[in-house]
Amino acid sequence: MHAAGAAVRGLQAAPRGNAVRRPRYPWLRAAAVLVSLAVALPILSLAWVALSGSGAQWPHLVDNVLPGATRTTLLLLALVAALTSVAGVASAWMVVAYEFPLRRTLSWALVLPLAVPSYLAAYAFGEFLHYSGPVQEAVRALLGAETIRDYWFPDVRSTPGCAFVLSSVLYPYVYLTTRIVFLMQGRNIADVARTLGARPSKVFWRVLLPVARPAIVAGVALVLMETINDIGAAEYLGVRTLTFAVYSTWLGSGSLEGGAQIALVMLVVVVLLLLLEQRARRRQRFHGTRATAMRAHPPRTPLGRAPGAVAALAVSLPMLCGFGIPAFVFARYAARRLDQIWSPRLAEALLTSLVTAAVTALITVALALFLLDAVRLTRSRGVAALARLASVGYALPGGILGLGLLFVLARFDNAVDGFFRESFGVSTGLLLTGTAASVILACSIRFVALAEGAVRSGLEKLPANLDEAARSLGKTPAQSARIVLLPLLRPAIFTASVLVFVDTIKELSATILLRPFGFSTLATFVYENASRGAPEDGAVAALLIILTALAPVLLLAGALAGDREASF
Repeated sequence: MHAAGAAVRGLQAAPRGNAVRRPRYPWLRAAAVLVSLAVALPILSLAWVALSGSGAQWPHLVDNVLPGATRTTLLLLALVAALTSVAGVASAWMVVAYEFPLRRTLSWALVLPLAVPSYLAAYAFGEFLHYSGPVQEAVRALLGAETIRDYWFPDVRSTPGCAFVLSSVLYPYVYLTTRIVFLMQGRNIADVARTLGARPSKVFWRVLLPVARPAIVAGVALVLMETINDIGAAEYLGVRTLTFAVYSTWLGSGSLEGGAQIALVMLVVVVLLLLLEQRARRRQRFHGTRATAMRAHPPRTPLGRAPGAVAALAVSLPMLCGFGIPAFVFARYAARRLDQIWSPRLAEALLTSLVTAAVTALITVALALFLLDAVRLTRSRGVAALARLASVGYALPGGILGLGLLFVLARFDNAVDGFFRESFGVSTGLLLTGTAASVILACSIRFVALAEGAVRSGLEKLPANLDEAARSLGKTPAQSARIVLLPLLRPAIFTASVLVFVDTIKELSATILLRPFGFSTLATFVYENASRGAPEDGAVAALLIILTALAPVLLLAGALAGDREASF
């Protein structure tokens, strides 16, 4: 009897031991799947349109469009990578390794070009270096020349010129990543090298540069993704990149399939850049050091009066090109167009930009909080992978994302319209396609990674057992998030909102594709005036964009300036 009872108990216990564990919070998993699917749908739709076409345009694209556009894009990427690497690494090394006049100010002022969108920089350089601009006027006065035939001057409306313009506003990505490595990683190694008698230049080339290589690659990868996303600067400067080919094939040739096929080629390039950036970040972790190492004051080599002045001028040149020239050009034009301040069109564009950016920031931050909360509560690798998938939109060029989303929204509107026609005999028309909602949706998909990263950085600074402590006091997960986590995450949420708000204000490529008739933002207002050869008519709008974009840049500059031991 005892043995039989044990056998029965064993049979009863077996199902419990082998039972499949139910997933935690299944509704969160389902919602995470829906959010990730919403991000992936534009890409899947783009691939479907590209592969389902007749292919009649493909031979023409292969023979006449893709070779030239691909060569131009690769050359542009190579030049931008080289220029941003030199400017970013050299600036970071100078402000960390040497003491010279204005070094403290330049250490944070070097990030100011991030406030200038690339298309505004192109318009500014196009006017600043024009035949009637101040530079060529000074050259003619110096040489006594009367016409352009009497002297040679580089043409900014070329691939090298476009690379220079883009590099002038994108080098801070490389500067920031490299500067951190020089401060945190290179100090101890450099001290050892100096005790062995190595000169500063030898320490840089043999020690610090190899250590900083993963950070440089990560920064350059971000720069190249921004370069691929550009449309306004390349079009204005006459550079026919793959991004421009998407627009010209679709709108000029009337081929949706051809534009989608070129967009897929661009998507391959973006994926390669993403893999390169992720590989660099994995390698960068190997060099991680404690945060307390930042408190040690870095040894710097004092420069004499003349070398110090040369160093200050050399380090300030990237900032003057990327921020000083655009600010000067648009401020001068705006002074002549002060009447535009009261222009109804400008007021409407400003209001549209503010409302669009505010709604996008609200939606995006809410999505980021939801994804992070889903990862936190479910503790599932699958949900974490879905959250990472939802962040892929930031890596997509706005043109590709806008084109894919346009196909999705058009099919959705046609399906709804067909259903209502058959069921009720009523046409619903276009519900989402060509509306302001499509622009907000595209910006939300693209910038959810930006908000997620900012909020996650704040979440990682909180104690790991904070949520469990609140739960132990009888609080539900929702109450714990509302009472404990959200108040502590308020600074991170504010930062995420500001970043998304500003990037939405600057967004151009997706807005051009998706905006409805009469929908004008500050970015499209400037673009329309520049497209008809009158960028000065958009000067006030351009200054408003720069002033708005200065908000997060000044926050970043304040963080750099506040870390006196590390940055000064």
